[in-house]
Amino acid sequence: MNLRIGVYNVQWMRDLFEPDGSPKTTGKEGTRSREIAEIVQAMNPDFLGIVEGPDTLVNGSKTASGQLETWANHFLPGNSFKGIHGFPSAGQQELCALYDCTKIKVLFTPEMKDGERFNQPFLMDTTNRMIKEQYTHYRPPLEVSILGVDDSFISRVIIAHTKSKGIFDKVDYARFEQISQRDRLKLFGECMHIRERCDQYLAKGQQVIVMGDINDGFELDFYENRFSKSAVELLLGSTWKPEWILKATLPKPKLTSYGWTPYSSKFRDRITGDIFNVLIDHILISQGLKLIKGQVWNPILEKDDPAIKSVKNQLIRASDHYPVLIEIET
Repeated sequence: MNLRIGVYNVQWMRDLFEPDGSPKTTGKEGTRSREIAEIVQAMNPDFLGIVEGPDTLVNGSKTASGQLETWANHFLPGNSFKGIHGFPSAGQQELCALYDCTKIKVLFTPEMKDGERFNQPFLMDTTNRMIKEQYTHYRPPLEVSILGVDDSFISRVIIAHTKSKGIFDKVDYARFEQISQRDRLKLFGECMHIRERCDQYLAKGQQVIVMGDINDGFELDFYENRFSKSAVELLLGSTWKPEWILKATLPKPKLTSYGWTPYSSKFRDRITGDIFNVLIDHILISQGLKLIKGQVWNPILEKDDPAIKSVKNQLIRASDHYPVLIEIET
């Protein structure tokens, strides 16, 4: 079976809903929702991971999946999408997903063992000094299982939104350097924890997909040389277990005068003031899944793709990220 799997950081989707969880249908929020819906319709995904989705309240009176389904029913009438969410985050952005219930089933299947749960503190040695430090996922990664409609197992999926490396406080250079190193170590810790879970799945002979806004990429960062690793490479796995290494689904980015290409987002560098293109949204798959096609839905780069071209303006306006879409054979 072929599946279209995507991930999209929709940029504060919470803003598109009323306090009671109903979608805003007028004004700029209604316009942005329609643009996102047109993008989703053009992507035609069987499974779409959502980063920065609507919020879930701890008391359960409002959930990300419930709001997603209400949103889809309004802006994508006649769709067969269901929503799913996991552990609530400490903030107002959630990890969640939409999936086509006529083609697959999706279950929330988190690890619940103490010390391994994604919604609890965990210990990790991020500096190879044989000293484990405590870290916490600010947004607990979402663990789900994809099944066929006949309940046959297809793959585990982990959706993540890992630690941002951006520094938004007023700091001097010494403090800037200190915070930069701290944030990267936290990013490493989160990705090492996710990778441990991947190893557990792979040891059981299960397929794995990791997706999300990783806030890091291949060769994107001076600190890779300092720490001899990047967050994405930690997720890929160890060369000592080559059969467990996850596959990148996008071309290797190349450095240009405007940043990296392909790219899924951009930011203004705090020091130079320049806009820089970055590839920080990723989908990684285990080797038992055959990749047919993978691309960033970037209308600036994919000028000859008719589906992307049809929603060019929507992609530019709807979010500060472009979605990633792959097609796999299971």
